[in-house]
Amino acid sequence: MAITHSTLAFIEGLGGPELMMIFFVVLLLFGGQKLPELARGLGKSVREFKKATAGVEEEIKKAMDAPAEISKPKLETKPAAEANNPFTLPPTDK
Repeated sequence: MAITHSTLAFIEGLGGPELMMIFFVVLLLFGGQKLPELARGLGKSVREFKKATAGVEEEIKKAMDAPAEISKPKLETKPAAEANNPFTLPPTDK
């Protein structure tokens, strides 16, 4: 099960005018001086997220490829009762 391409559903409907409006709102909110810092922080966050998801995917693949270890049950037999046990009654013949 390989993921070849991933897109977010809400990005498919965004065109040029919508992206320009979002950029304009971000510019108004944070100003021109903060934009490079915000972009850098966003890039680092995305990079860390991708690294974490790749690590999880790798662990899942390793777990699926590794053979399952099945432990065999221990076959121990215990005597029903010992002959010299004072709490057991002698056999009765009727």
